[in-house]
Amino acid sequence: MNNYPHIAIALLNYNGREFLEAYLPGVLQAGWPNKSVWVIDNASADDSIAFLQLTYPDVRIVQNGANLGFAEGYNKGLKHIEADFYLMLNNDVETPPSFLAPLAKVMMADEKVAFVQPKIRWLRHRNLFEYAGAAGGVMDILGYPFCRGRLFDKLEADHGQYNDTVPVFWASGACMLVRTSAFWQLDGFYSYLFMHNEEIDLCWRAQSRGFKIMACGSSEVYHVGGGSLKAESTAKVYFNFRNNLIMITRNMPLAWLMAVVVARFGLDLLAAIRFALQQKTALAAAVMRAWLHYLGWLIQAQPNKWPHRRKLFGLKGVYKGSAVWRRYLCKQK
Repeated sequence: MNNYPHIAIALLNYNGREFLEAYLPGVLQAGWPNKSVWVIDNASADDSIAFLQLTYPDVRIVQNGANLGFAEGYNKGLKHIEADFYLMLNNDVETPPSFLAPLAKVMMADEKVAFVQPKIRWLRHRNLFEYAGAAGGVMDILGYPFCRGRLFDKLEADHGQYNDTVPVFWASGACMLVRTSAFWQLDGFYSYLFMHNEEIDLCWRAQSRGFKIMACGSSEVYHVGGGSLKAESTAKVYFNFRNNLIMITRNMPLAWLMAVVVARFGLDLLAAIRFALQQKTALAAAVMRAWLHYLGWLIQAQPNKWPHRRKLFGLKGVYKGSAVWRRYLCKQK
């Protein structure tokens, strides 16, 4: 076992009994000899805990006292787990037995690697990459995240074009191997974000501190997606828009940030108008509400608690252009 670091596979769960029943058996078959499997439960109201205790007594359980979301749910839960590496894994991910070892090898080969993700494909259309991570995260100069294999809502088919192992800007929290020491050195996730963009904020801070973020093309998993919030949920739109603004404000170099916020207001206003023209008025309202709450956060924020190292240009995985321009004006898919 000395040659195999201890990996704690930690699934965050909230009312996900059906996902645990479907995908936990595959997790338990992961090919790594020194592992433990944990479920961090965010005060589920279903029978998740009873199901685990009855069916999988060897799976260890951490129970949070409330639904703390992704960010604080993991922050609180992981404090109870000792391991060399954490594997953060959504409960709606199908994992082949061979997925874990390639990720561990990337981590073991370079102590500066803080996070590494596999290729994430869509379980419902298994030849396509999945929205939440695809083959590794990228960031454009306006702060819009996208992925190798996914440009906003357009997904690529996997033809082996991303089978390499390369540095990226961010790794997906849907399936991400984490160096424990780096996670706590970075103070974990920014809990205010609750859900969405929290892993991008964390990876941005990590790169600014000299860590590496990797995508490993020799490992792949299959994600259902939408297990917490559906694609056109007003809450999902709200969190994505609000949290992205908070994230760029916390991490982007100040001189560039001022220009970006002005540009983003115009682009987000266009997004709201587009929703309204599609008769999706609730989604348009969610965009505007995100901006109001972002401004409220900005007024009450404590800049002395923000990251001190603000970088963007020169970091790995930065696209030096506008993804919005390429997708919506150039019609690139």
